[in-house]
Amino acid sequence: MVFAVIVFRERKKPTLVFLAAFTSSGPNEVSRDATLLSRLLQKDVSAFEQLYDRHSRLVYGLVLRILQQASTSEEVVQDVFLQLWRNADQYDSSRGPFVPWLCTMARNRALDHLRLKSERQRRREDQPDELPSVVVAPDYEKAFDEKRRAERVRALMASLTPQQKKAIELAYFEGLSHSEIAATLKEPLGTVKSWIRNGLLRLKERLQATT
Repeated sequence: MVFAVIVFRERKKPTLVFLAAFTSSGPNEVSRDATLLSRLLQKDVSAFEQLYDRHSRLVYGLVLRILQQASTSEEVVQDVFLQLWRNADQYDSSRGPFVPWLCTMARNRALDHLRLKSERQRRREDQPDELPSVVVAPDYEKAFDEKRRAERVRALMASLTPQQKKAIELAYFEGLSHSEIAATLKEPLGTVKSWIRNGLLRLKERLQATT
């Protein structure tokens, strides 16, 4: 059994050690990651999905230990794997195995989130009690802005595969659970989750590219 040890500090707490078994034994798993990373450099979506399935639980556990909030941790995990998709070429196998590198990236992302949250809180506390009045935009400007955002979302949705688009529509526009979507589409639950996950990643990547 191979272990990754990640050491980090939390405010008002002593040093904590996060110890996690990240793969089952041996060089076969390391070789498997290397093969998937090689394919990921060619933007192979299937390789990305396999890496996510292999290591997302470990990454989530580490991030949750730092942030102590499930919903925020899920967002950070998505950001970590989006960063992996974009910057897989930054991994250097000569400097160590892939999984500790991925955990370090996740740890840094989580700590960045904590620092940003702390900075926002400090700014709110530093604000004077009396805030300047806010000018409210006329209703027609608000309606125009909402219409423009809706058109942008529709354009981004059109860039997805039909399966990703349908699964996301059922999840976010009709409020179905993953299990209900799987039953509606008559597809395995894991396949549906993969469609939604990869579709959201693609939407987020394209949204960030246009801002």
